Amino acid sequence: MRGIYYQFKNIRRDKMCILSFLLPIIAGIAINLLSGVSLSTLGETAFGIVQNDLTEEMVNWLEQKGSVMIYEDAKGLQRAVIDPATQMIGAVRDGDTIRTILSGDELQLYKTIGDNIPLLFEERQAINAVAIQVSPAPSDSLWIKSLLIVITMVTAMFMGCTFNAMNIIGEKEDGILFINEILPMTQKDYVFQKIFLGLVGGVLSTIATALVCIKIEFEQLIPLLLLIILSAFISALIGMYIGLFSSGLMVGIVYIKLIMIFFIAPPIFFYLMIPAGSIGRTLSYLLPSSATFYGLMDLVNGSRQSISVYLAILLIHCVALLLIYFITGYRKKKVYGV
Repeated sequence: MRGIYYQFKNIRRDKMCILSFLLPIIAGIAINLLSGVSLSTLGETAFGIVQNDLTEEMVNWLEQKGSVMIYEDAKGLQRAVIDPATQMIGAVRDGDTIRTILSGDELQLYKTIGDNIPLLFEERQAINAVAIQVSPAPSDSLWIKSLLIVITMVTAMFMGCTFNAMNIIGEKEDGILFINEILPMTQKDYVFQKIFLGLVGGVLSTIATALVCIKIEFEQLIPLLLLIILSAFISALIGMYIGLFSSGLMVGIVYIKLIMIFFIAPPIFFYLMIPAGSIGRTLSYLLPSSATFYGLMDLVNGSRQSISVYLAILLIHCVALLLIYFITGYRKKKVYGV
């Protein structure tokens, strides 16, 4: 236990580990603030008009179709329309109708809207005479928020990988690794200490992020905790692999960044692009973080139907990676005569 105590003391010197622990929590707080934000307004059509140019009826009609920005003169409107950072549609009076001004590089959606605004305004009376029933679409802000929460929690689980990798690489560069080899400590004890540290860090960071981001129901508590523990264990073990095969600090950092991308990005792609129950989704379980991602998405959305499958897949990955590490680590020591 004293060895674990000294390992914990090293955390204070590892700024990258501290950032890996705190950043997901900070990101979780930021995501939690999105609860009152409607993301649907991000796609709202924006119209620009010149002050005192359009009639009151024209302005009111445009306000029903989107947001309206008023400019003092035509030059100001022209600059706003051609600004590549906006998709604004200019609207000026042309007799009794509206004429639109487009920049030419806008998205096809806004180009189509701009081209049809004059016709829609001329036919407004006929359109109003038709009974139109609009079925509200489900809000996409909750789905996007759930996706961001899961990505943040998976990132928090990666904290154990970062800590273990940086800790072992630091021991190599400081020569502590050679001291560890002559201490009365078996390989199993060494692996236990390292995995325990990364596991505790990843679990605490993920739990703190979960408490900030989501409301955990009692029946979700145990599945969520098991999912976090198994995923954090895999992350800590991957950090052991990085520390074992990294020849230096810069190489280790490159490995950490590449594996972090590989740990997070593919599950997002699989979840969004590959249908559930397909062969592609089944093959995606070869990547352990896929089961983690799918399980968290189900729990955040209130579903627990497949959680036992995800836990079983993660457990298989834990056992397989641990056995491979012991075999690989033993052979590496034997080759170098350590």
